Amino acid sequence: MGYADELFDLTDRVVLVTGGSRGLGKEMALACARMGADVVVASRNLDNCRAVAEEIERTTGRAALPYGVHIGRWDQLDGLVDAAYDRFGTVDVLINNAGMSPVYDRLTDVTEKLFDAVVNLNLKGPFRLSALVGERMVAAGRGSIINVSSTGSIRSSEWIIPYAAAKAGLNSLTDGLAQTLGPHVRVNTLMSGPFFTDVSKAWDLDAVAENSKSHALQRTGEPAEIVGAALYLASDASSYTTGATLRVDGGIP
Repeated sequence: MGYADELFDLTDRVVLVTGGSRGLGKEMALACARMGADVVVASRNLDNCRAVAEEIERTTGRAALPYGVHIGRWDQLDGLVDAAYDRFGTVDVLINNAGMSPVYDRLTDVTEKLFDAVVNLNLKGPFRLSALVGERMVAAGRGSIINVSSTGSIRSSEWIIPYAAAKAGLNSLTDGLAQTLGPHVRVNTLMSGPFFTDVSKAWDLDAVAENSKSHALQRTGEPAEIVGAALYLASDASSYTTGATLRVDGGIP
């Protein structure tokens, strides 16, 4: 094993990825398995979770547990955590990746139900899941929690206000959890910019391309480009990093 392989090694560790059946979550789940981890793939669509779990086992030889769950539903999260520990005995890395950013035309089109759904999935669920897993990580004496946020949380716009507010709350959650769960459990924010994922199918690509001209890299990210940052935060390569925000956004001004 070379120096870099050893530094980012996740052999025999267990990684739980929410929103792991597609987009950035799928890329991170596959990457962790390639570095030796067993993976819990969680999302609302169990069939999609099963497909990703099968791909992980077929291409990496690691074990994968598919689990259908709505992360925004508080009462479903105990079952997810229990299933992960029943299967693998531990969770070493929790990646709170599940999220949603609904489209609306006017602020008054945002109903209370929609607003609550956005907050529940992007903020309430990660809090509860981090509490459930974090306490077990503390008892085990190690762990890493990665909260996948968005540059929208610090660069909001008229079209993403509920989402941006929820992700700003997630940023704050990282700070509090890092202090609460330390010194043996690390908690960090992986702040992503625009990536071409399933969500981007609804974008005005011409507008996105024009907007990207103001970014340092002048383009939108490809899903695989999240992997390096995720592996850094998941592995011992980031052993002295906690309460931090790592931006992967192509240099948004």
